[in-house]
Amino acid sequence: MKYISLAAAGALAACATQTGAPAQYDVAADVQSNTTMTITTADRASAVIARLPEAVSNNAVAAARVDGRAMAYSFAGLHAGKTWRDLTADAYECDLAAGQCAEIAGLPDGVGRLAAVAATLEDRIYVFGGYTVADDGSEKSTPKVWIFDPAGRTYSRAADMPTPVDDAVALPVGGRYIYLVSGWHDTDNVDLVQLYDAQRDEWRQATPWPGAPVFGHAGGVIADPPQTGGPQMAHMVICDGVKVVPGSKPGEDRRFEPSAECWEGRADIAQPEIIDWTQRDSLPPAHYRMAATGSARLGLTVFIGGTDNPYNYDGVAYDGAPSDPSAHAWGYDFAAREFAVLADPDTGTMDHRGLIEWNGRFVTLGGMNADRQVMDAVIAHDIGLTE
Repeated sequence: MKYISLAAAGALAACATQTGAPAQYDVAADVQSNTTMTITTADRASAVIARLPEAVSNNAVAAARVDGRAMAYSFAGLHAGKTWRDLTADAYECDLAAGQCAEIAGLPDGVGRLAAVAATLEDRIYVFGGYTVADDGSEKSTPKVWIFDPAGRTYSRAADMPTPVDDAVALPVGGRYIYLVSGWHDTDNVDLVQLYDAQRDEWRQATPWPGAPVFGHAGGVIADPPQTGGPQMAHMVICDGVKVVPGSKPGEDRRFEPSAECWEGRADIAQPEIIDWTQRDSLPPAHYRMAATGSARLGLTVFIGGTDNPYNYDGVAYDGAPSDPSAHAWGYDFAAREFAVLADPDTGTMDHRGLIEWNGRFVTLGGMNADRQVMDAVIAHDIGLTE
């Protein structure tokens, strides 16, 4: 694999030219159009490969194989109006190779929610939490967990989260467990690492999150291949998000600030409740609502997009300024235990809740663009690594 270390990236930034699509192809314009561009060349950094039936952001995203085909799914989120009325429980299915998306049955309770998160185990997709927004602006974290069967396009209920969270990170391991790391619960962040056992449909508590509790963070996990006579380890890394900073004086409002922390965790899958956390160098600067996933093929967790100026859900930051999405990609190399700068996307996007590895590329579904418009674009990103 070839990439630039973060230390070298700073020296190159002043003279760097953008890696990306040929001059005749403008992915930023394509994001806004109604066209779909199929990826045909190796040097194209990103391309719109499909269109969702409706623009959606802050949506839970996961993938599964159905009859041998790679299918991507979007659940819940926020439609184009970006008000509390635009929360949705809708769901969409995309055949990535065919470049076709369709609406499917949404979450069964019909309740629109933001910041849910999804993870796949054994071709079943688990959709966790999220929060609702009332007409008075009040927000409530939901404890519900839905299991979606892509083959039958049916839902069932799983055991509720012990502590309802939204804007958390979901990490599937061992074909059986899913970690829910930190996140927001009703009025504040929590340091919990909640462990769901899909075989038993029950919850346990794992070693708590060691950093500042956060929401809107991102991360991924890879696992060692199964082996005889030794432990099978899961390796995870989680970065950034937003921490709550109390007011320094009585009566002073608390603040929501970026959290520049990255932590690597290691766990024996036979004892998944025990996680050995180690702090690593952080991404510069801290980002919020990046798209991320672990890639066992590359030995990396890949991070794409997000913003360095966090917001609630409409793209306007807590400081009142419009948030700008990042047009960058990073990878955490588990073997080297360091970050690398990857090939940049051709356009910045943010407000993501997941990333899908497919056909050597990494795919986002929806999100917000540089104008803070909610997108219907399904974008495949080439991060510049092939092995």
